[in-house]
Amino acid sequence: MPSTTRHARRRDTPPPRTGSEEIDVLRGFLDYLRTSIVAKVDGAPEPRVRTAAVASGTNLLGLLEHLTFVERSMFLGDTVTDWQATFHAPASATVADVVARYRAAVEQANEILDSCTDLGAPLPRPRPGRRAPSVRWALTHMIEETGRHAGHADILRELIDGATGR
Repeated sequence: MPSTTRHARRRDTPPPRTGSEEIDVLRGFLDYLRTSIVAKVDGAPEPRVRTAAVASGTNLLGLLEHLTFVERSMFLGDTVTDWQATFHAPASATVADVVARYRAAVEQANEILDSCTDLGAPLPRPRPGRRAPSVRWALTHMIEETGRHAGHADILRELIDGATGR
């Protein structure tokens, strides 16, 4: 029996048009994915946004919380001692709080990246006892990490309220 429930369908946002320089392409795609993941979380209903929809316990709000820690670790040098714990937003945090924290982390990361012109140079961040990765490696890793979790978020959001599209 076909469902009569109408699902929200967003218009797909095409990949970004960027400059031809490698740094412009990498940063353009990372920002595209950052915007995509926020769009999947923003407006998702409580409490379903934090309810595990798969056996692993992954939830939509937790994905964005995790990516906030990843951004801060990669670009700002924050130390994370328990990565698994980063997949759970604090119970007191609203969707708007988690989105705002992610956007702030992205803004701070972009301020760091704005000073990076040599993709082969190490990221300019303090991290005692550890060599910083190259800017190229960091951007590539963040595209992979954010893209992977944006894909998870696509599925989780559709399971929550049927919303699809990028």
